[in-house]
Order: sequence, then structure tokens, then C-alpha cells
Amino acid sequence: MDKNIVGKIDDLVDVRHILISVSDKRGLDDFIPRLLKINPGIFIYSTGGSYNKIKSILGEAATTCLRQVSQYTGQPETQGGLVKTLDFKIYLGLLTETYNDDHQADLLRTGAVSIDMVIGNLYPFKETISKEGVTVEEARGNIDIGGPCMIRAAAKNYIRVASVVDPLDYDTILSDMKTNNGSISLQLRFQLAQKSFDHTAVYDRTIADFLDAQSIADARKCYRT
Repeated sequence: MDKNIVGKIDDLVDVRHILISVSDKRGLDDFIPRLLKINPGIFIYSTGGSYNKIKSILGEAATTCLRQVSQYTGQPETQGGLVKTLDFKIYLGLLTETYNDDHQADLLRTGAVSIDMVIGNLYPFKETISKEGVTVEEARGNIDIGGPCMIRAAAKNYIRVASVVDPLDYDTILSDMKTNNGSISLQLRFQLAQKSFDHTAVYDRTIADFLDAQSIADARKCYRT
């Protein structure tokens, strides 16, 4: 199948729908209210602890601008948070292209929305394996799957989507959106994509290095077989 070669995009993208699923919740208390002040029309989709955190920040306003991902997709989160954002509607919203008529028809057919920004960071794998006596199973349980997929999809589609992995970038994003009347620029989206792919690459390298240092005996002793 031939890959699409995109020739037309928007430099400024109006941020309307945001997907938030973070393990590092630093800065949200300040970021979320300022974000909505700049662009009051924003709607947020979120999961698990991130949803609860944002709901507490927004208070009564949460009823008008916040929704659980599970309500949007129609699929409950898998026990233990194993599957939360890995859903067709989510990835249509992340990967579709603005000027592709077939993509827009898919959004309409499924009732999906175009997601304009992803704020995500990953399970603390490095911190987990730094603990004395950590087992292979404890490490395995902290390998994030949905997070890297979500981040990579958003970063790949920097032509339309902003992929945010670092709370230290919140002020830069707010400044860019304020300058552009609630929209985010191609320049910043591209910079955020660069950072996102570096973030997931380092994460995967850390996992690979840890597993390379383990033996099958280390794995076997974690389980009854």
C-alpha cells in the first residue's frame, strides 16, 4: 500500500480536543486552568488517575470540558490500567490528516474527533529498576505500552497534533497558544515531536538494557510454572 505524501497542512492548529494520560502530574494544577483561559473551547479526554487529578483541578467546570476516555470509546479500562488508550477511535483522532477526505469520512463514520494535542509521559520504568532487589516481574509490570504508542502517533502527525511529554514545556505551549489566539504553531509542534521521539527512544533503550542484563533464571524465579 502506498503511503500518503501530504502536501497541504495548517501552520496554526486550533487546539480543541486534548488527550491527557500522564504518570508525572507535576504542573497540571497551573497548566490546566491557564490553558482553558487561553482557549475556553477546549475539551479534555483523560484516563484513570489523570482524569481524577484534572477533575479535582476543574471542580464544577469538569462537567462541561472533561470526559473519561472509556466513556468516549465505549470500552472500560482493563483491570490494572493495562488497556486504556489503545482504541481505534483514539488513533483515528491522532493520525488522520486534515485535508484527506477519506480520513475525514472515517472520523464522521465512527463519531471520532480530531485530537489536537496529546499530553503523555510514561510509567516510571527507570525508577522501578533502580530499586534494590527489583525483580524481572516488577520491571515487566512497569513497561508502558499505550503511552509510547500514543506519544509516537501524535509525534508522527506533528503536521496537525502537538505531542507533549515534558511538564517543563507547559509554559512554552501556553505562550505559543496565547500568541496565536488559542492555536499552536507548526514550529512548536515539530520541536515537540523531536523531543517526543527522543523520549520514547530513551525509554525503549532503558528497557532493552535492563532485559539484556537478566537471565532466564532471573525471570523463571518470579513465577510458578
